[in-house]
Amino acid sequence: MNSKLNSKSNSKSNQKTNDCLFFGKNQSPKLIKNELDKITKPIQFKFENENENGNEKQIKQILTADFSTIFLFENGKAIEYLKNSNQNPQKIQIEENIQKAIACIGNEAILTSEGNVFAKGENINPDNPNQFINISSLIEDTNDRIIQDIVTGDRSIYLLTSNHNVYGIGSNYYGQLGVDSKTMKTTKKPILMMKNVSKIFSGNTSNHVFLLNSNQELFGCGSNYHGKIGLGESRKERKIQKLTQIQNIPKGKIIDIQCGYWHSIMLIEDEESQNQNQNQNQNPKRKLYSCGNYQSNGLGKDEHTDEFTEIKSSLFENDNILDFSVGYSHTLILTSNEKVIAFGWNYFGQLGTGNTQNQSIPIQIELPKLRFNEDISNYHISCGFDNSFLYYSPPPFSNLEEDLIKLFERKEFCDISFKTKNGEVIEAHKLILKYRLNQNQNQIEKLKEIISKKSIKESNQIFEMIYSNRIINPELYSEIKEIINLNEKIEETMKIIYENENEKDFIIERKEKQYKFPKLILIMRSELYRGMFLSVTEDKSNKVTDYSELSNKSFQIFEYWIYSNQIKDGIQITKEIIDEIETGVDYFQLNQTNPNLIDLLINKFNNQNQN
Repeated sequence: MNSKLNSKSNSKSNQKTNDCLFFGKNQSPKLIKNELDKITKPIQFKFENENENGNEKQIKQILTADFSTIFLFENGKAIEYLKNSNQNPQKIQIEENIQKAIACIGNEAILTSEGNVFAKGENINPDNPNQFINISSLIEDTNDRIIQDIVTGDRSIYLLTSNHNVYGIGSNYYGQLGVDSKTMKTTKKPILMMKNVSKIFSGNTSNHVFLLNSNQELFGCGSNYHGKIGLGESRKERKIQKLTQIQNIPKGKIIDIQCGYWHSIMLIEDEESQNQNQNQNQNPKRKLYSCGNYQSNGLGKDEHTDEFTEIKSSLFENDNILDFSVGYSHTLILTSNEKVIAFGWNYFGQLGTGNTQNQSIPIQIELPKLRFNEDISNYHISCGFDNSFLYYSPPPFSNLEEDLIKLFERKEFCDISFKTKNGEVIEAHKLILKYRLNQNQNQIEKLKEIISKKSIKESNQIFEMIYSNRIINPELYSEIKEIINLNEKIEETMKIIYENENEKDFIIERKEKQYKFPKLILIMRSELYRGMFLSVTEDKSNKVTDYSELSNKSFQIFEYWIYSNQIKDGIQITKEIIDEIETGVDYFQLNQTNPNLIDLLINKFNNQNQN
């Protein structure tokens, strides 16, 4: 059963409204009118213009910094509250759908669904600091301009490309771009910092950065005041101007690192609990570690440390850390046991404790009742320079179109290759292309000819349009529309695969009945089978006996849903079937879908009874 966060309501009608708490500095502009400049206890945040900004637009992300606060919505649109802007929120005018936003001192940046990054700020565009410009297009290597992730620092921005390279742009005063600051104090053009990177970590007030490479080795550079890069006592330099490996880090998988102005905090899946829970189907224990200056109260402990050491507290020793966020010098933690825990600087009430006293060690804060009856893991924390948000953001619903795009990004089962005009290789899935292209033997050859004349970015866009039937580049679409099944919906494509026994290469045996699936479809739709097929210890057989609690009738519903996001006609829905499907969705780790399968089954059951 899902954990609930201080709520008694069971009404699903509320799920379209934003649930958001605010506390801390309420100035320049006031985020909440008619309230004090310092809000020391969490209160409900409401948009000034409900009709324009829309409670019907579910919050996806909140980014807050000293000069701006950005609200990103699930529909790919965003608004921003700018300092000294007469307190009126403004829409961010970007034509492409926004996937992620970042804000820091001096800069803002937007990552779009097409892999472009638009940024603004005095050190990005000094002639017009309030105008967004495409900084990803400034990367010299034209094959490295599709951006996968963005992270901000103090007046600096970091870009992680689809080729797993990291570029930095903006301030390099402390060497936070990995270059000697004497030769380069700032740059308006992205410079390559490191290759083979899996993750970037920094913070909206920090002037240091961490990069994690594909071998899970951690590197850092930038300001090292008070040892906040975690290099240990032997490294006393105030500036680390070259990416340097962090040697003495805790054992385990690094989930996140967030950086404040004086300190750094790391979230790790503990290696010991990983091993203990591996065979128990439990989540590994997550632990927090910090390094830097304790006098600013950002470490969660009463001692200075030059290396990452564990933050210990009885408040969360038996809980798991779900989310955390770091501001200038304060930290908030959300635990699996429905606690929000805070420590650090509190001059503006940004800890939410009801006063302005600093807290050097963790303290639990009291929350008002929230309106949602949802899994606590759907709540998130965002700490700004001197304020904080706690907000509800549901997991993104996937559909068949999005699942096909995700499948394109998975290369393990690719079986056909295409070369771009510069010789780069793009791999794809022949089964999907067979049904997304017109049924003609020459279509794949025509596609190869088109790709051979395109850049890597254009080629990726072409494949995204083929897989999704979504026009994201009209000019490119005009070249491929003759070979695509233009009018066929994704659901219809999947039903054709469902009906074709020749494409099914994996058998699930259930009691006396066999069900056949293409491995590709199971990878795309079920986390259980994705883990099975992509595991290095995968059983190479093409058959498995399944012991879940689904009856054959329930399994038929499950089978058809995997292909179509629809309930198969001709099956009488009972309460027992609904209970079994609910168990099966968890068992098979069926990806979140829109619409929700359980809701549709309940509606169909109710309609049957009314008739």
